[in-house]
Amino acid sequence: MADDDRLTLIAGDAGDLPVLSALMQDAIVRAGDVGYDRGARRLVLIASRYRWEMPDRTRTRTALRIETVLGVQQQGWPRDPDAMLDLLAVTASGDDSITLAFADGISLRARVECIDAVLEDLSPAWGVRHTPDHG
Repeated sequence: MADDDRLTLIAGDAGDLPVLSALMQDAIVRAGDVGYDRGARRLVLIASRYRWEMPDRTRTRTALRIETVLGVQQQGWPRDPDAMLDLLAVTASGDDSITLAFADGISLRARVECIDAVLEDLSPAWGVRHTPDHG
């Protein structure tokens, strides 16, 4: 993947999140690769993102950073940091929270001062054999 194939997207309001969510759908996240820095008011996750926007079957390492986080609530979060999670959606409830919904009823809800999120591809892409299937 050339550097110009790497995505960097900014979400500044709730209306921007559906695009970010579509690109992050089916990202694989290791539970230990999610971190909340209370002092910096930042929630970050590193994922293996399926590149839906490309015609070939590829993934890339991607960071999703949510800023101005006032607090984080977990639902069903695994204790094992090596647990692998399948990200289903990134949604907003108004302008004061962002929810990361994972398969099996697992979720994170970040209460935010305002919507301020960045998706940034970090690595070259690599080929994969399977396209995620929801059927």
